[in-house]
Amino acid sequence: MNTILKDPLLKLRPLKERDIDVIMTVERRCYEHPWTAGIFRDSMKVGYHCWGYFLDDQLIGYVVMSEAAGEAHILNVCIHPDQRGQGLAKRLMTRVITCAKEQQVDTVFLEVRASNRIAQGLYESLGFNEIGLRRGYYPAGKGREDAILFAKVL
Repeated sequence: MNTILKDPLLKLRPLKERDIDVIMTVERRCYEHPWTAGIFRDSMKVGYHCWGYFLDDQLIGYVVMSEAAGEAHILNVCIHPDQRGQGLAKRLMTRVITCAKEQQVDTVFLEVRASNRIAQGLYESLGFNEIGLRRGYYPAGKGREDAILFAKVL
């Protein structure tokens, strides 16, 4: 199941502005309401932690995390649909949590769609706890969807 994590062609590296086109290809494939290229560009310019997994030079997953004033916020976690279920999201999350600890962050926050039970299970397995609900936070096909707010104290 986790054989991809042992693949010698799998590389984790910081994302750069030159990666935005391939990021957008994955983002559009994964989300009905994707981030824009401008959001990714701005995230990189302000110094957010942006990491990507590449398999044989193909982007297969990424994470974006902001950090300031002792808090971190995981803004986007995305795994290409063809690569899901192999532990990549957990590995990416572990990477940014480590970054947060290195920056002396006290708490890491994130939101997740109320309908995304798989992601919720991942976050709980990493020690995140549900701390709130943001009603109508996400755009959805028929209106808006609630977000569950999670936090992990480091």
